[in-house]
Amino acid sequence: MLNAKRTESKPLSNVILLFVMPATTSPETRSSYCIRQVVRWLGLVGAWAWTIVAGIGGLGLIVTLGPWPPTNGWFALFSGLSACPLTGWLLKKYAGIRFPGWARLIVAVLFIVAGRLTLKIEGRGPFLPDFSHH
Repeated sequence: MLNAKRTESKPLSNVILLFVMPATTSPETRSSYCIRQVVRWLGLVGAWAWTIVAGIGGLGLIVTLGPWPPTNGWFALFSGLSACPLTGWLLKKYAGIRFPGWARLIVAVLFIVAGRLTLKIEGRGPFLPDFSHH
């Protein structure tokens, strides 16, 4: 049910809420709903950005450096794929598995940590990236 009630004090905000927000009973509920929506959109934009940066970057490393050793982009590629909102949607639609955004974020971070740890164990780089080189 949508909020179709209009008041004389804030007609424009109620018109906007008519299309965006379900019916609410208090201003606190409205503000918490708006905050949740902003956080949801920021998470979606961040997930797609990470998908593009890590996923395509990892794929680029695999293409340019070759598929072996596994640290050549595989961890970044899988991190990007796990963060992708499309992955969650496909799992829900075709496998019946709900894979929420917070879980995708955790898996994406774990892939990057595993890749960095593998580089450290192999002796091909530090655990934390060193950006001080010019």
